[in-house]
Amino acid sequence: MTKKEIALLAAQELEKIYPDIECTLVYREPYQLLIATRLAAQCTDARVNIVTKDLFVKYPTLEAFAEADISELEQDVKPCGFYHTKAKSIKEMAQKLIADFDGIVPDTMEQLLSLPGVGRKTANLLLGDVFGKPAIVTDTHCIRITGRLGLTANKEPAKVEKDLLKLIPPEISNHFCHQTVQFGRDICRARSPKCKECSLNYFCRYYNKEYSKNN
Repeated sequence: MTKKEIALLAAQELEKIYPDIECTLVYREPYQLLIATRLAAQCTDARVNIVTKDLFVKYPTLEAFAEADISELEQDVKPCGFYHTKAKSIKEMAQKLIADFDGIVPDTMEQLLSLPGVGRKTANLLLGDVFGKPAIVTDTHCIRITGRLGLTANKEPAKVEKDLLKLIPPEISNHFCHQTVQFGRDICRARSPKCKECSLNYFCRYYNKEYSKNN
């Protein structure tokens, strides 16, 4: 079975399980998704949503973030960890959006990457969720699952993204990545994956290798 065939089978199975999956970060405006994603680094989406519920009320506009007192903003985002770095990049990101993009979140990879604190993972999330463009968001779940399936031998996000772009149809790429996140939380866990009850196990290289080893 080729990697392309495995990728399509995985997409079909995940669609059966999570047909209506969406981004778990709560936001109303595109810039709020940028901020929430920045806070989500090394932090759970659940905790980020608790923090942003009050944060987006206290700072109701992009201008409010751009003008925020940095010490106060640090305390506001402290529960998400790495609060010095995150507060600094959020404030600078808001300032650059206003100065260079008239307060509008841009819709190209190059422009998104020019924003402080924005890497390819965040940029792809915005491109897919906000602008409906093909996007591969290589978070830890996506990297682990596609690695176990045999779709990539890489661990570095940018290299995994490049591998998956060749295998996942562009029209479902963003949706596929959201599905892998939930699948990674529910079934294909980093530790003690539920291989026996996994509907992808019949074509999963990791499962077949482990199963043959133990039988």
